Formats: sequence, C-alpha cells, structure tokens
Amino acid sequence: MKKKLLIVDDDLSILKLLNFILSKDYDCVVKNNGIDAFGWLEDGNFPDLILSDLQMPYFDGQSFAKNVKISGFYRDIPVLLLSAAHDLDEQVSNMPFKIDGYMHKPFKPNELKSAINQLLQVYESSHV
Repeated sequence: MKKKLLIVDDDLSILKLLNFILSKDYDCVVKNNGIDAFGWLEDGNFPDLILSDLQMPYFDGQSFAKNVKISGFYRDIPVLLLSAAHDLDEQVSNMPFKIDGYMHKPFKPNELKSAINQLLQVYESSHV
C-alpha cells in the first residue's frame, strides 16, 4: 500500500509538478493553501508525511507547520518544507518548533524523493 502525502502549495504549477513526480510512488493529496490543508486534517485524514511550501498567502507554511506540530493529533507527522527563500536555513532555525526537513526550490526530483523516503523511514522506525 502506498504511503499518503499531503502536498500544500499555492502555486498550481508546483502542485501539478509535485503530484506528477510523486504520484507514481505515493498516494498524493494536494491542497493549495494551509487553511484547506488543515481542514482536510481536521476531517479525520492522516497522511504519512506533509510536504508544504513555506511562503503562501493567508495561512503560510510556517503557521500551518506550527499548527501541525503543536497539535496532539498531528505532531508526529513528518513535515518537509519547500521554499525559494534565500534565507531558508535561517528561517527554519528560528522557528520555535521542530521541522523535520526542508529543501530549497528549485529542487531535484531525485533529491526530493530521497528526503521524503528518509523522513518516512525515520518516522516508521520511531513508531514501531
């Protein structure tokens, strides 16, 4: 059975690209903002990993990730942030909560898949 990924990005072309790259190996659910993504979680859905853009309007990636990580229900779901921000390393290190991983845009598909697989393996080994 395929692992389920929740992919959140406000850029439709990036959502389509990520879905195309990852849907062969994963069951992908795509949402174009943090509000819809969190609503999907609150509807009782539980992905194996969340892949989210950091810079989105309304409910940005940091706010979305914070709400996931402080939640009793979702805090153990690995979160991988994507961003084109030049100061991404600094932004992630200054977050008042732990992010499981992050990657700069543009990304290489094989590196993204490798990062996802690594996070899923870490998650699985800690929840056996």
